[in-house]
Amino acid sequence: MSDARRPVAVVLAGGLARRMGGGDKGLLRLARRPLLDHVLDRIRPQVRAVALSANGDPARFVAWGLPVLRDPVLRDPVLRDPGRGEPVSVPLGPLGGVLAGMRWARQVHPRATLLLSVPTDTPFLPPDLVARLHAARDAAGLPVAGAATAGQRHPVIALWPVALADALAAALAEGVRGVGSWAESRGLAVADFGDAAGAFLNVNEPADLARAAREAG
Repeated sequence: MSDARRPVAVVLAGGLARRMGGGDKGLLRLARRPLLDHVLDRIRPQVRAVALSANGDPARFVAWGLPVLRDPVLRDPVLRDPGRGEPVSVPLGPLGGVLAGMRWARQVHPRATLLLSVPTDTPFLPPDLVARLHAARDAAGLPVAGAATAGQRHPVIALWPVALADALAAALAEGVRGVGSWAESRGLAVADFGDAAGAFLNVNEPADLARAAREAG
C-alpha cells in the first residue's frame, strides 16, 4: 500500500463496559495481555499512526505511549447543572471519538487523508482490513467504507475521509449519534468479509471473553 493511501487510526475506548462489570474493556486480559494490545498488534502494520479515544484520566493508558483523545465537548442548551447552573455536557457516543480522531489527524498528520476507526474490544481484526476497505471505496466510488460479515454490518469499523470532520461536528450538534446511519448519509461502501465473523468478534460480555480466549489458544 502506498504511503498516500495509508490511514491513521483511532481506537475507540469510550464504552462503559456495563455487561463486563464496568471499567475499560481494553484493559481486560486475553491470553495474559490487555485486549488493547491485541487490537494494536492487528492494526499497526496497516496504518501510519494510532491514537486512542478515551475520556477520563488518560494516565491509565500511559504505558502504551499513545495520544489519548477526549471527545469534543458539546453542551446541551436546555439542560443545566443544578449546582452551577451551567449547560450539561452531552455524551456523543462513538461518533465523538471518530470526530476526535479526524481532528487529531488534521492537526498532527496533515498528509493523512483517511482515518480508520476500530473498537478496543475486537482482538482478531483481519490483517488486510485496510486494503479491503480501500478496495470497497474504490469499487463503489464512495467516500466512506465499512466492514461487514455475511451481511452483518460492523459500523464503527470504518475508513473515513478526514475532510468530513466539519460535517460530522455539525451533525453531532444537530443530535446525530448513529454511526451507521451517518456513514450511509455521506456515501458508504461495504466491504463484506464473508463468513469471517471471528475476525470481528466483539468482547461485550464474559462469554465473549471466554470464546476469545479459546480462539486465541
